[in-house]
Formats: sequence, structure tokens, C-alpha cells
Amino acid sequence: MTIKKHLPNAITLLNLLSGLIALVYAFDDNLQMAFLWVCMGIFLDFWDGFAARVLKVSSPLGVQLDSLADMVTSGVVPGVAMYQMLAHIQENYDQYAVTDETFYMKLVPFIGFIITLGSCMRLARFNIDTRQTDSFIGLPTPANALFILSIPMITNTTSSDLIFTIFSNPYVLVFISLFSAFIMNAEIPLFSLKTKNKNLSDNKITLLFLGICALLLLFFRFEAIPVIIAFYIALSVVLNKSKKSV
Repeated sequence: MTIKKHLPNAITLLNLLSGLIALVYAFDDNLQMAFLWVCMGIFLDFWDGFAARVLKVSSPLGVQLDSLADMVTSGVVPGVAMYQMLAHIQENYDQYAVTDETFYMKLVPFIGFIITLGSCMRLARFNIDTRQTDSFIGLPTPANALFILSIPMITNTTSSDLIFTIFSNPYVLVFISLFSAFIMNAEIPLFSLKTKNKNLSDNKITLLFLGICALLLLFFRFEAIPVIIAFYIALSVVLNKSKKSV
């Protein structure tokens, strides 16, 4: 009984460990390895909640541990990753700039930490918001983290000069930082990817969405991740409007 009670929390702590390892790689500017460890943390984040529900050992402690682990894996790591991406652009700028404008440009990389601040606010709101038991309001931090960490993966693997140029543009990265903090805390209901029961008809939207995501990842790999996040938000908005019209 004791092992069963603490199993979900142990999985949550492994999520935190994954986030800490990802953080080390992010500080070392190895964003590819940081991405992989964030993926591992998000995978564990799914299974700790699943284990708690199946074993019927959900607890207030588990809820708090989950948010604290997510703060590192899905909050701090993407903030550091965005800082590194903007810092690289700053380094290239310094090679050619000869004016005092470089002082202000040196501050730009710190804008990436707005992602961390937005994630912190999102997780705190989630813990006290009783409306988010079966769905989400605002983009979940793991989804946002995957989006942010996918950017260096895209720029390192894409064969498209246009896509590389877009995701290497400092104005685009600053906009993404600001927008991600906004969308995580926006009053936009998003459907949950958790299965409600074993009835296929009750989970058809979730299963359809996951199927489309699998196909996009299969054909477009990392470039599919921003598309999937945008599709998730758009589909949720459409579903919400269809419910209101019924």
C-alpha cells in the first residue's frame, strides 16, 4: 500500500530530474539534448497523473509536486532556451555593430525569461482554478515548452531557407516569447487530451487530434510541432463556439 501511494510522486520527481538535466544542457547551449530531456519530463508528467488516477491515490501533495516539477521542466528550461537563442543573435549582431545601440541589444536575450514568468503564473492559476479539472484554460505549460524547444530543432534540421530565416529572426523570437506568456494565461478554454473513459465515441475528438498529430510528426518531424500547437488552439476555439451555438 505504501509503495502504491508514493509511486505517482516518484514519477513526478523523475519529471523534475529530467527538467534539471535539461536545464544543465540548456545552460551549456546544447538545446537539442535539452529538448530530448524536456520530452522525457513531459512523458513522465502524463504518467504520474495517470498512475494517481488508476491507483486512486491522488493527493494535495501530488498536485503541488506536479506544478513544482513542471515549473522547472516546462517553465525554466524553455526560458533559458529562448535566452540562448536570442543571445546567439546578439553575438552575431555584435560582430558588425559599432554604435551604442549594442547596449540595448544586450538586454534583448533576457526577454526570453518572460516565458518562465508566464509559466509560473499559468501553473499558479491552474492550482487554484476549479474550472480546469476536465479541460484547460490557456495553453498548458508542457505544450508551450515543446513549442519553444522545437525552434532550435527546426533551425538545425530544416531544409527550407524561409523557415530558417523566420525562426532565426530576433523580432519573431521576441514576439513568440511575449505571445507564449499571453496564450498560457489567456481565458481560452482548450480541450483536454486525457481520455474520459473506455468509450470511443466519448473520446473521438481526442483520438482524432492525436491521430492527426502522429501523421504530422511522421511527415514533417520537428516542423510539425508549431503547427500542432496552433491546430490544438484553433480546434479548441471551434469546439467552444460549436458548443455555445447548440
